[in-house]
Amino acid sequence: MYEKTAEHFSLKQKKLPEGHLLVNLGPSHPSTHGILQNVIQLDGERVVDAESVIGYVHRSFEKLGERYTYNQFLVCTDRMNYVSTPLNNIGWILAVEKMLQIEVPDKVTYVRMIVSELSRVMDHIICNGILGVDLGAFSGMLHLFHHRENIYQVLEKLTGARLTTTFCRVGGLEKDIYPEFEKDVKTIIKGLRPAIEEFQSLLVNNRIFMDRTEGVGGISAEDAISYGYSGPNLRAAGVPWDIRKDDPYMFYDKVDFDIPVGEDGSVLHRTLVRMEEMRQSLRIVEQLINGLPAGAHHADMPHIYLPDKSKVYKNMEELIYHFKLIMHGIKVPKGEYYMATEAANGELGFYIVSEGEKSPWRVHVRRPCFWFYQSFPELVKGSLLADTVATMSSMNVIAGELDC
Repeated sequence: MYEKTAEHFSLKQKKLPEGHLLVNLGPSHPSTHGILQNVIQLDGERVVDAESVIGYVHRSFEKLGERYTYNQFLVCTDRMNYVSTPLNNIGWILAVEKMLQIEVPDKVTYVRMIVSELSRVMDHIICNGILGVDLGAFSGMLHLFHHRENIYQVLEKLTGARLTTTFCRVGGLEKDIYPEFEKDVKTIIKGLRPAIEEFQSLLVNNRIFMDRTEGVGGISAEDAISYGYSGPNLRAAGVPWDIRKDDPYMFYDKVDFDIPVGEDGSVLHRTLVRMEEMRQSLRIVEQLINGLPAGAHHADMPHIYLPDKSKVYKNMEELIYHFKLIMHGIKVPKGEYYMATEAANGELGFYIVSEGEKSPWRVHVRRPCFWFYQSFPELVKGSLLADTVATMSSMNVIAGELDC
């Protein structure tokens, strides 16, 4: 991993005032995870100016989208926000199903929503837990890690994988839910509810944590909107905008949940918003799991969804559909499409241009991290060097989607 040379940075080309110091915060720094670089000008401990650099993990996912089929591109979405991969998978699948005007069985939508909200909880556990670690409080993250592992166990049983789940297929789920799915999800809810409250008492309500986060790295509602913020970071600034409420998809208009809103967009308010979102996600999951319908795990559309392998071996019609889908892919009508979902970090949108072939002509991803990370230099100017770590950590910058 190399650090970019001086000509890449405007700050490194300027003559520094006497007594000022130019330092690299990352990429070789524990809180930047080896993938983010910030060139910071310091006057003592005070940040005078900053410049952020991205691109250390760029993997050309959007270009790969022009070569992969619509189902194959799922493996790329896995590797964007790798902390909550099913949310990326479902966002892409919903975009393609919108292009094809597919209606899936209710059971499929219920399962997708349950997995989405559990993934949101996993993502927020990491964000708030790592924030504690970056500030020197390790025990908080460990306290919730066991419950995050329980969610991973459900994902592994459901998909066969843990981190890169490649969850769902166009037209339904990859496979039906396993027999103990409902029981396992209810067990997770039962254990997570008190654990979240204990985490709140252990870390968030801690006097030292509050002193380190209150009023730090804040942003106004107007500035957050101007930068293109979305998700918890936008709501922490006082803007009650959530795609699940304002432009509902799946069955989010049929479940009861509240949208937590902060005031000053500070590190503390971002943390508090994510804490409440975990509670609301469990509230959504509980409503869904108690009303999970029976039925098929995919739409009855053989030209879209691969037939069961056992039928392929015995029935000529299924064999033909299998061959055509593998060789020719799903043919999406020509046109331009956009579909946005409320991922853990905010609006995750997929813009797709189709020429009617098995692969998209163009794919562009509206990843939430890309928009709010550009404001980082503005947030840290005038603050202490120690506050830059808290600010960055609370923003939850996931470089996999930042650089995709």
